Amino acid sequence: MSVDVKIGIENSPRELGFSTSAKAEEVYAAAERALDGTDAVLSLTDDKGSRVLVPASKIAYVEVGSAENRRVGFGAA
Repeated sequence: MSVDVKIGIENSPRELGFSTSAKAEEVYAAAERALDGTDAVLSLTDDKGSRVLVPASKIAYVEVGSAENRRVGFGAA
């Protein structure tokens, strides 16, 4: 199962979007630590193993998507 994450960055017209195998609660906890000043950097790892680092002072918003399995094909309704 993967969770979709979108991070808005101040003064940037595009958002940073990726999928991670971390649980939604873990992503929320990391975002809260960054936004309340506990951590100076939001650090997450995507599905491919790449680490994503965003300075906490530049985060505009963090959106965490659903943790549903992706359905593919005609019978996936």
